[in-house]
Amino acid sequence: SAASHRRSTRTYTHMPLSLSLATLSLAFPLRAPPLPPRARVVASAASDDLSALGFRSAAEAAAEQRLRRSRAEEAAGGACAGPSGPASSVYLVGVGPGDVELLTVKALRLMRDADLVLYDRLISPEVLSMVGTQAAMLYVGKEAGLHTRPQEEIHRLLHLYAHAGKSVVRLKGGDPTVFGRGGEELEYLEARGVPVQIVPGITAASGIAAALRVPLTHRDYADSVRFVTGHARSENSAPVAERYRWEVLSDPSQTLVVYMGLSTLPQFADGLLQAGLDASTPAVAVQDGTTATQRVVAAPLGGLATAVEEASLASPTLVVIGRVVSLLREAGAGELAAAAAAAASAAVSEADTLPEPTAAAEEARALLDSLKAGGRLR
Repeated sequence: SAASHRRSTRTYTHMPLSLSLATLSLAFPLRAPPLPPRARVVASAASDDLSALGFRSAAEAAAEQRLRRSRAEEAAGGACAGPSGPASSVYLVGVGPGDVELLTVKALRLMRDADLVLYDRLISPEVLSMVGTQAAMLYVGKEAGLHTRPQEEIHRLLHLYAHAGKSVVRLKGGDPTVFGRGGEELEYLEARGVPVQIVPGITAASGIAAALRVPLTHRDYADSVRFVTGHARSENSAPVAERYRWEVLSDPSQTLVVYMGLSTLPQFADGLLQAGLDASTPAVAVQDGTTATQRVVAAPLGGLATAVEEASLASPTLVVIGRVVSLLREAGAGELAAAAAAAASAAVSEADTLPEPTAAAEEARALLDSLKAGGRLR
């Protein structure tokens, strides 16, 4: 029956393109997963054998064939050609910097009603546990040197499933249009007649700064704020020293927030110093901001890169530079980590009420156990 099908547990570490929306089950891989075997977990051993040989249901075969035709049409020059029939809306949804309690009401509603959810590497397990159990989940995360799916393929998937009449939600960390490539997906889909709705999320700069009790602007410290990315496009081979207008970035009356700038932090800091920004300018680097594993490293700009390296901070790390950082209180950072752990615990408790435990709940529970045992909250 339909009810028993929903109660069944099927976990996929990585979804082949051919899987139909009707048969996919909820899964929550948290990092780029290894390539899986072709076989799917199905009700009987006989079905397992058929799947292993590449057999598909009629619905799966139709979906796979539509994708092949879409690719062939684009290769032939019909860039705007696509599946026929009216398209459902695609929702580009921002889920904030990590704390599950920073989700908007609209984001939560769409997540619970979605048929298909495509999600990124930075979406926390606590946030994923809020997705409705009927949704099919597809991991499309990216990290340095390892892209599970190229951006062009993500575009095609959104296009394909929108024309399948499904409710499609594209989950993105922070805000989908702040260094999240939401604009590229919007342009691609609208050029092909797919309606798109953008649901803003709390961007990392706002969420992390607020959690640290550091105002991004302050009449006595900063009259403006500027967001920049430390990550260049893959085809941009220019050195860091040539990518920015350093005279603009080094304005001491503004707050500078650097997204995805961990790997280029030494060169970025040097560029600011060479442009005249004082080496004593307060700065802070925050890994896993607003989550239970948050780590905070505060240091003057001149020593920030060294301090971050010594602390072995990892991605994702946000950097805030400017006089407002002098208002940072270490006690506030500790309180934040404790609050984030409490939120994660609450998310696990809610996930435990589901008919079957989710992978996200198991991951979150293991994380909390590790934090309690090792004292990693800092």
